[in-house]
Amino acid sequence: MALTKNDIITSVHELGFTKKKSVEVIETLLEIMKSTLENSEDVLISGFGKFCIKKKKERRGRNPATGSDLMLKERKVVTFKCSGKLRDKINGQ
Repeated sequence: MALTKNDIITSVHELGFTKKKSVEVIETLLEIMKSTLENSEDVLISGFGKFCIKKKKERRGRNPATGSDLMLKERKVVTFKCSGKLRDKINGQ
């Protein structure tokens, strides 16, 4: 089961915030993260992990439907590396 944005908002709401304030807080947090990543800066959340922008070079690929070769353009992707604390928690240590 996936954790959705609505699930996060509900969890914040259960801490005593109004529903409207909970939505505002989560939306603001996500906008800050998006704008930071747009500027090619990393987002580091202590005890959780780090979101980074990585550049992918142009490369040769293949269309899986037709099997024809094509060139994939250079692009940026977001990667996530979890913190040691989170990794230990996931592995039950």
